[in-house]
Amino acid sequence: MSRESHQRLTARPLVITPDPLPHLEGSAIIETGKTKVLCAVSLERSVPKWLAGRGSGWLTAEYSLMPGSTVPRARRERSKVSGRTQEIQRLIGRSLRSAFHLNHLGENTLHIDCDVLCADGGTRTAAISGAYVAAALAVRRMIGRGEIQADVFHRQVAAISVGIVGGAVTVDLDYQEDSSADVDMNIVLAKDAGLVEVQGTGERTTYSRKELNSMLDGAEYACKSIFAAQIQAIEAGITARQV
Repeated sequence: MSRESHQRLTARPLVITPDPLPHLEGSAIIETGKTKVLCAVSLERSVPKWLAGRGSGWLTAEYSLMPGSTVPRARRERSKVSGRTQEIQRLIGRSLRSAFHLNHLGENTLHIDCDVLCADGGTRTAAISGAYVAAALAVRRMIGRGEIQADVFHRQVAAISVGIVGGAVTVDLDYQEDSSADVDMNIVLAKDAGLVEVQGTGERTTYSRKELNSMLDGAEYACKSIFAAQIQAIEAGITARQV
């Protein structure tokens, strides 16, 4: 039996709730299966020193597992973040910076905090998809106030995990699937614009070019529903604040 048999290309149930933190410029809670991530954007009216005076903006991200998000309890990273956390923060930051023309943002910084409330696989990819909604809400509101121009938007981005589990391509892996996967990948996509980033590892075996193509196809198919949910959440958030 080929490893492409019995593929599961449907993502887990997805819910994106805009503006759970109404005092911020933008925020969202994204739920995919049992995984739940709070993404919050804080606006700072300045940029890092190395960027000051250039007229360009900046976007940076932080990621954290809340203590009750896992069993056993996740420890707070108070004084030093782990290598895993640094890697995820950089991935989120890179992915979101690709979504906006930062040179059109003015000398403003968007700080994105992604806090995992419940972890059941795919936390980094959920954080990217939810962070896009939170950042887009913040940027839309800045545009609405006349602070920046609409051309700050560059591309819509979303992310999803995909792997080979039990010989089959599977998208949006939960914890059990991720733990038993032969191949594990995290894929960031831009709507109608291709790949932003691909992280892929043969955990227990290698994978073929054909299998890689199948995983990429599965990610593209699954991200269609994420892109649609993002737009719905952004429009709902903008409309709710206007009422």
